[in-house]
Formats: sequence, structure tokens, C-alpha cells
Amino acid sequence: MAKDQTIFYSFRGFCYILVFFSAFSSISFLYWSRCSGPCYSRILTTVQNQNQNENQNQPIDLLNFPNAWNHLSFPSDPPPKLLKIALFVKKWPSRHRAGGLERHALTLHLGLAKRGHELHIFTTSSNSSLFKYPMSNLHFHLTKPTLAGYLDQALVWSQFQAQNSTNKPFDVIHTESVSLMHTRARNASNLAVSWHGIAYEMLHSDIIQELLRAPDEPRAFALTERAVKVVEEVKFFPKYAHHVATSDHCGDVLKRIYMIPEERVHVILNGIDEEIFKPDFTKGKEFKMKFGILESKSLVLGMAGRLVKDKGHPLMFEALKQIFQENSTFRESVVVLVAGDGPWGARYRDLGASLLVLGPLDQAQLSMFYNAIDVFVNPTLRAQGLDHTLLEAVLSGKPVMATRLASVTGSVILGSEMGYTFSPTVNSLKKSLYGVWKDGRGILEEKGKLGRKRGLDLFTATKMVAAYERLFLCISNDGKGTKDFCRY
Repeated sequence: MAKDQTIFYSFRGFCYILVFFSAFSSISFLYWSRCSGPCYSRILTTVQNQNQNENQNQPIDLLNFPNAWNHLSFPSDPPPKLLKIALFVKKWPSRHRAGGLERHALTLHLGLAKRGHELHIFTTSSNSSLFKYPMSNLHFHLTKPTLAGYLDQALVWSQFQAQNSTNKPFDVIHTESVSLMHTRARNASNLAVSWHGIAYEMLHSDIIQELLRAPDEPRAFALTERAVKVVEEVKFFPKYAHHVATSDHCGDVLKRIYMIPEERVHVILNGIDEEIFKPDFTKGKEFKMKFGILESKSLVLGMAGRLVKDKGHPLMFEALKQIFQENSTFRESVVVLVAGDGPWGARYRDLGASLLVLGPLDQAQLSMFYNAIDVFVNPTLRAQGLDHTLLEAVLSGKPVMATRLASVTGSVILGSEMGYTFSPTVNSLKKSLYGVWKDGRGILEEKGKLGRKRGLDLFTATKMVAAYERLFLCISNDGKGTKDFCRY
């Protein structure tokens, strides 16, 4: 009885916490869930107004710019000032197998190095071949990871201080997520942290996972723990000087829920190498021939990434299984290509010849993969960050279909003219899959063209690097130098 009462009061306490955050988030939920096309119109209107101000020679205060910096056009000329930049990242990735945070670090900082800036990367040691680049301005400072796999804060800070005490101290410090802990970062005014997922976003994922939990599975306590984590983040996030949100939704949450002043929150959407991910009909045809995909097939669906539970693959597996059983025409006319590895790869193979599991692909192979498919599907249950695979598909000229999460509907799929969204349920996913099949290649191609046009304006590596460079120039001298880099 006492144990039951303890569980009851614990659950009741969690409910109070959830109601507290719901009070903050209700407006946001309505905004992001119902926005869609009208949101994009409002963003375009705002940017158009900003452009009108520019035409009237009225400068924009970049630190207070309300939308993604990707909407702005920065000059491609050599930078007016070369910076010495310190980067803290838990793991430096291999070129072809990396998570979203690592891929972001790789694309961004190699881009900054190519622009001539001096990069010092503080990361954990692993395969030494990962750190060989033909650039004299790219320096790695390696330390052994802690038992938990994180950066040893004392060691990396000692390395940083040694470099910072030279004749040329660092102009700016950048940390990918909490690679540099707030206890070290709190006194640095020239520091920016990039967030690729925060606890408030993960709370949505936890709710989805609980709703999808099978009756025979034990109840998880992640919801209660996550609510506590949100409170902790609200307390320590302000100790970082500047925050970069990688999605529009994350930027809104940082300002409103985490109560960080607007002039310290900047939205810079993730960028993808536009020279690699682009339409190429010939490569797509070669890829299909390699894997024996007949041209007579009416539709080719594609998925890529880790084939694990929180990426939504149990949901996708069940939806495809039911559709294949109830509709033989769909099963015989559709091919599903799955790029990636993980426990759900073997399960997908059990669905028959209509589904091909390709294993992990490098970037060149992924480029061919995207050109071989008609639509890209991302059933993720992780409501955080801005998924790189969606952006790769968009730049490849393919329409995308994804779970109706705030980061997706707020930054990528703003309306039905750009793609498809579904609720994280089997019935909703099946309805969306049937809708794609019914629309056919003609409509899908038009959606893909529109998405790519917008993607070239927002999701390229060039756009992302230019935006970060301008932010770093701005915060390196607080806009008080010989040129005010905080004005646009």
C-alpha cells in the first residue's frame, strides 16, 4: 500500500510539472501544429519587409533578427577579417558515418577553414586517420574521453588556455551542444553554443514512445525524468552567451520556454553540401540498374539512417506489413529502398522482395540513392534538431514525407505543396503512404522541384557557413570593431 501511495504521489507530482510546462507551451503547440503554409507566408512577409528596409538603407540588427539567418544573403567575397576559432565537439566524425551533430561540425568547420579562418578543434582521440586534412589552418587538440565517452573538461580547458595565452587569443569559441560545459563557458562573452536537440523537444518524443508502448511492455519513467531535465536546462542554459538553434521551433522554445533574451538566440538552419546532393538522373538510373529495380515499378520509396526504434522503424514496419497484406497491387508496383544499418534491417528483409535493405552508404552512394527514389520517408519519433537526411533529399530534388513534428513542419515541410506529414500512428502513416502512391510520379516531381528551389535558398552548406561566419564576426568584437558586423 505504501509503495502504491509513493507511485501515486510521484505520478501526481509529474502531472503538476507537465501542467506547468503545458501552460507555457499551449500557444506554441497551436502555432506549430496549425501553421503550415500560412507560417511560411508570414516568414516570407517578414523577410520581404527586412529586404525593403535594406533597400531603404535601414540596417538590420542581426542579433535581434527574428527568423533564420539563412534567409539573408551574405557576400561570398573573402572574409573582411580572419578569425581564430576554438571548437569543442565530443567526437570528430569520419566523413561517411556520423550522427547529425558530428556531420554538422564537419561540414561547418571545414567550410570555415576553407574560407581562411584558423580552426582549433578540441575533441576526443580515436582513429588518427580522421584528423588528416590538407589545411595548415586546421589544428586538432586530442584528449582521451571520459569513461562515459565525453570530453574531459579539465584537460580540454587546459589545452584551450594554453592556446588562448599565445600572442593571438581566440576571437570566438564554439561548442557543439554541451561539449564544453556551462561551468567553463559562463564567463566567455564571445561564445556560441549550437543546439541539436534539447530536453523540451525530447519530451514530445517521450510522449510518443509512451503512446506507442505495447500493453505488455513496462511503463517507462522517462517522462518524469525528462520534465526534471527541462527545468535543469532552463537554469543553466543562460550561462552560455549566445545560442544557435538549428530549427525554427528550437529557436522559439529557447526564447519563450527557456526564457533566454532574444538578442542571444539566433536561428541558423543546418546546411548540406549542395555540390554532392543535387539532381542527377543518370546516377539515379545507374543505382536502380545496380540493384535490379525495374522501370516498370510505379513508385520507389526511400529511407536512410539508423534502423532503430526511436527513428520510427517499428511504426514503418507495421504500416508496410499491413499495406502489403491488404493491397497486392501496392506490393507489386512499389519498391522500398532502405539505406542504413540497425536491428530493424533484418525485420524489413522479412517483408519480401519489394523491400531492399542496402546497408550503410557513403555520401557519393547516398547521392545516387536519393536520385533513384521518388519520395523520401522519415518516420522518426525524435522531435529534436533538424534531420540531415530530409535536407539531403530536398536538395536532391525529392519530395519528403515525415512525422508531424514541430521542427519538421516549422522548417522543412511547411505545407502539402512541399511534401507529406503524418501523425506517429500506423493508421496515419498508412494513409500518407497511400496518398503518395495515388499522387504518382508527376505530382511528386513537382513537389520535389518546389522543395529544392526553397532548399537552395535555405539548406545549403554555403548558406550555413556564411551565416555562422557572420555571427562569429559579430560576437568576436560585440559589433564594436572598425566594422559593425552585427548590422546587415
